[in-house]
Amino acid sequence: MSGYEVVGDWGTSHLRLFRIEQGRPVARLSGPGIAAAGARAEAAFAETIAPWLKDGMPGQIRLCGMAGARDGWVEAPYVDCPATARDWRSAAARFDWRGVPVSILAGLACTDGDGVADVMRGEETQLFGAIKQHPELAKGRQLIVLPGTHNKWTQVEDGRIIAFRTVPTGELYALLRDHSTLGPKADTRDPSLESEGFAEGLGRAGEGCLLTSLFAARAMRLRAGRSPDWAAGYLSGLLIGCEIAEILAMLGTAGNIILIGDQRLCARYAQALEVRGLSSDLLDGDDCVLAGLTLPENDA
Repeated sequence: MSGYEVVGDWGTSHLRLFRIEQGRPVARLSGPGIAAAGARAEAAFAETIAPWLKDGMPGQIRLCGMAGARDGWVEAPYVDCPATARDWRSAAARFDWRGVPVSILAGLACTDGDGVADVMRGEETQLFGAIKQHPELAKGRQLIVLPGTHNKWTQVEDGRIIAFRTVPTGELYALLRDHSTLGPKADTRDPSLESEGFAEGLGRAGEGCLLTSLFAARAMRLRAGRSPDWAAGYLSGLLIGCEIAEILAMLGTAGNIILIGDQRLCARYAQALEVRGLSSDLLDGDDCVLAGLTLPENDA
């Protein structure tokens, strides 16, 4: 049997593969996301993993994320919430690839009390990984947030994922910044000016005015001498602040809020939560996804 296994998170934009030896990640490879791979998903995977295949085939492969989407590699089902780690792991799509057993982990789905359907693929791996790494998260009620392109506000109770709500703040920010008359269409050059704009955007969000505050990102550059960096920060602060106000009115809070993901983005959410008098803790996204991907079958 091969001396290594491969686990990976295959998202819309990126493929991240980790080589696991004796239970530990020892190497990493990156490849194209599902959006770029398209119908060539299997070929894209083979090209990405090729450097490791020179050492022989892995003992097994386990993937999460958009690999299991309808337009991914092999479609994996959605598991309805409430869901335990065992419910989730048992629903994986399983097949052989060049003689190697492959598991593509399921996504999660829920329908809120207002009848709105929602889905996630990939974030559930980070959530169950976080619970595995931090057993205290399996006790009582928790509110866990995964900031990103499509932010997931997740309610966890005694280790089960009860429900979640997706807020596409990251996607909206990218659209406004790069494809509208409001955005600066430029990379940030002065972090201090961006931070100043972010704080001002948070302040405007506290007034509960999203639509009537958006155009200031353009007008303040034209009439008040604000920089593109300020405008980028302002848009971010306004959107994040309004997101938090809206979602907390819907879900309420559960004490300390857990943030999982990119450190810089999570720091912005922590700042926005602090403005509202709420505390938070940050967990590393890579650590959580690896813990979820390597969750032992008998612990799931």
